[in-house]
Amino acid sequence: MQISRRVSFVAALVLAVGVANLAARAQSVSAPVLRTVYSSNRIMNAVTTTDTGHVFMSFPYWGGGGQGPTVGELLPNGTMQPFPDAAWNNWAQSHDALHSFVRVNAIRIGPDGLLWVVDSGEANVGGKPNPAHGAPPKLVAFDPVTRHPVHLIVLRQGTTQYSYVDDLRFHNNTLILTDAGDPALILVDLRNGTQRRVLSHRPCVTDERPMRAEGHILMTGNREARVHADQLEVSPDGKILYFQPSSGPMWKVAMADLENTSLTDTQLNARVKLFYDTPTTGGTAIDGDGNLYVSDVDRLRILKITSDGKATVFIADPRLVWADAMWITASGSLWIPAIQLNRTATFQRDGISRVKLPVNIYAIDAHLKPSRQY
Repeated sequence: MQISRRVSFVAALVLAVGVANLAARAQSVSAPVLRTVYSSNRIMNAVTTTDTGHVFMSFPYWGGGGQGPTVGELLPNGTMQPFPDAAWNNWAQSHDALHSFVRVNAIRIGPDGLLWVVDSGEANVGGKPNPAHGAPPKLVAFDPVTRHPVHLIVLRQGTTQYSYVDDLRFHNNTLILTDAGDPALILVDLRNGTQRRVLSHRPCVTDERPMRAEGHILMTGNREARVHADQLEVSPDGKILYFQPSSGPMWKVAMADLENTSLTDTQLNARVKLFYDTPTTGGTAIDGDGNLYVSDVDRLRILKITSDGKATVFIADPRLVWADAMWITASGSLWIPAIQLNRTATFQRDGISRVKLPVNIYAIDAHLKPSRQY
């Protein structure tokens, strides 16, 4: 079926409005300019690019908006091609859990140049246990040129019946994942496949306060929504992991401590430090200078937080409705999917979607330095 979309790489320059001050330490900044790089009637929740210009996007199962691939490559002519092929995007027909995408939640080009896909499997979030014999969560890494799978890692060892594997970052041979369903971090050693859960149910990974978006508490039916360990970034020098539940705040821990298998979980937790009291966040990015870009989905803006914890408003714009997994391209542009998650049926008391189509990916040509840790 034809995917409804509109691609515009030459959008009119529009001055961002409503740049606010951030508490006493905030500085007044000139508003950057947003341009639209992709528009769709299907909700996408992540975008990632190779240094050679390949563009990949993921479309979550909850997004609606008609048929189309779960993972797609945006071609130069503006069409969305299933990646790596149609079979991997045909779970509904094949039910081949190891060779098709079930519920993709994140995609990233890793420092190894591979396209990594985080597939949460047949998982639920914050509700009943995941089906005992359902499709398991997995990681799949593809060569973006040959389109062949290089790694397939089934995440049975590092997950529980309540897990919802959410996002992924890299440090040498360690893969770091967040568990948004059963709060924890999951560490995977690429050398031997070992999977470890750490900081399980600690405050640093647990959503303990209301999530707010566009001035409202985020609800799932008649109860407050909870999204546990979600956003994470590795510092450019590989020494620090920043991480948080979606509601904030953000914490940090030394990668050396995180990877130290001799530490007990209590000892590791004692080395976790509060970094910044972030607001409800949809997505983050980090640049090569160690600055974090954190979306504030309540006030429709992106905060820039330095490595020493000083924050300013990078951009505020009413179009940034639930800015999700951001990406810094090789040319230094910050790409921002504004996916309107809080307006989807899942987060409406009456179960009726209030998403205003199309959903857009915006870019700010800010000449940022990419981080090779991703």
